[in-house]
Amino acid sequence: MEIRPMVSAHVPALAELEKQCFSTPWSAAALAEELENPHAVFLVACDAHTVYGYIGMHHLGDEGFITNVAVSPDARRQGIGKSLLAAAAAYGQTHALYRLTLEVRVSNAAAIALYETCGWVRDGTRPGFYRAPTEDAAIYSLYF
Repeated sequence: MEIRPMVSAHVPALAELEKQCFSTPWSAAALAEELENPHAVFLVACDAHTVYGYIGMHHLGDEGFITNVAVSPDARRQGIGKSLLAAAAAYGQTHALYRLTLEVRVSNAAAIALYETCGWVRDGTRPGFYRAPTEDAAIYSLYF
């Protein structure tokens, strides 16, 4: 497995992964639009035949805003999420970002544990941020 920039050939697999991981998934069209977004940085964990996960980020000024982190349910607990977060952190350091930030459902204990293990800190809460079901988001940041 390696982590590489998203290309158009990844879009169908990422759209399927979105459906497996999120109650309000991004469509293939929305993912494809990110290929044209000059602020988008999307990295895919894959081998020659399989997409295992991805991380999407928007780089604006001196900050990076993580839009999604998704790992296939069949590939979880194998270090893929940690590798994707490390790749985003490496990007942040290389591009002299001040911080990366993301939102996570407050009930997503597994993701929160991963973020905290990787050095992310909780900065606050966004009440009612998520839909289907409605839930607060915890805001996490990784400072450089």
